[in-house]
Amino acid sequence: MKYLFLLYADEGGFPAPGSPEFKAQNDAYGAFFEEVNGRGLFQAGDPVQPSSTAATVTVRDGQTAEAEGPAKPGGEQVIGFYVLDVAGHDDAVALAAKVPAAAHGRVEARPILVM
Repeated sequence: MKYLFLLYADEGGFPAPGSPEFKAQNDAYGAFFEEVNGRGLFQAGDPVQPSSTAATVTVRDGQTAEAEGPAKPGGEQVIGFYVLDVAGHDDAVALAAKVPAAAHGRVEARPILVM
């Protein structure tokens, strides 16, 4: 069963590039990737650029409107995603707890609707 894992964190709380904390964070994400990829669960995933690069688009009464920034400004923002093929809900929750973002932000695990 495929699940989408949305990773949320406060973008202002990231360690500075080149710092020991930055390396430790990258190593933690690398270890998670190695685990899920090694188990054949990894389908897709990437970090995303800062929320300041986002565009939020709505269409109402046929009119398209674009707002700069994320759909929900302030607080935690989406920092990345994974698509993993897991056994089910319990496996998804167990894996979400291993994503480094769960320790400093949160991870939303949601089944992908198969049509």
